[in-house]
Amino acid sequence: MSRGPIVLVGSVSDDHVAALRESLDEVGAAPVILDSLAFPASPRLALGAEPDAILLDGKDVGHPSAVYLRSLYLSPLAFGVDMTREMSEDWRTTLVILREKAEVLVGVMRRWEAMGIPIYNALSASDAVRKPFQMAELAQRGLPVPETLWTNDPEAVRRFAEGRRIAYKPVAGGAATRELSAADLDETKLARLANAPVTFQELLPGRDLRVFVLDGRVVAAFHIHSQALDYRQNEEKVESIALAPAVEDICLRAALATGLRFTGMDLKEASNGVLKILELNPSPMFLGFDHLGGTNVRGALVAALAGHAGIRPSA
Repeated sequence: MSRGPIVLVGSVSDDHVAALRESLDEVGAAPVILDSLAFPASPRLALGAEPDAILLDGKDVGHPSAVYLRSLYLSPLAFGVDMTREMSEDWRTTLVILREKAEVLVGVMRRWEAMGIPIYNALSASDAVRKPFQMAELAQRGLPVPETLWTNDPEAVRRFAEGRRIAYKPVAGGAATRELSAADLDETKLARLANAPVTFQELLPGRDLRVFVLDGRVVAAFHIHSQALDYRQNEEKVESIALAPAVEDICLRAALATGLRFTGMDLKEASNGVLKILELNPSPMFLGFDHLGGTNVRGALVAALAGHAGIRPSA
């Protein structure tokens, strides 16, 4: 079977999608973008009953060479989605539209995965990194993870926090990590757990590392210098580093365990010097790290995608 186009799934206005498109064009790969943010207003997508019967604006994308998935934008809470007006005017219809959108886009992604198309990253791998499941899978494989509690039970929180420093954050993200204080253990504050469960985790006071793994190899690693508990938006310096072999092995095993072809991993150092895995991101941002650390994660990802199309970019 002849190779089809490389497909980038995400918004045309997303910096990472735009950067990959530009680089792939430069090496002659000519990718196609499935704008999952604009859909269903555009582009035009037509699916038949056969697995590879997929047309995107009239172009056959039923059997792409490779796929990069940035986001499907299936929730009004998703990053980059602004549906405030639609939700306030008619939330029910808006949710129905998102449901129908999801049925089609997830169906396309699942078809490609079932056909064995190389996907960075497939939905099955993205599902596997839901944090309460991901951490348990890593721990089961003997990989170092922080002691963690996900709960809506106030008494479980008190038991977990007794005699030690604890950090807390949302289960699915979207807010900065904070240190649990004595005031946070007040009955009134803990009663808020009835609204949503929260992640509680042993506080790790040491270094922050970000490691990018691509197709079973480490392509970049960084020490993020920050005085804040949560380094995001608080970076003082991002330094490209070489990993110790033992740490590199941990990162490769973690990526393999979750089935991620491409991931940005966050690790943080415990008080005893042990690096523990905080999470593996299935759609990591890399442009900022390349810029600050002088690395080329972008180039490595472009080479991987282009390689599936039979194109070997020059060094």
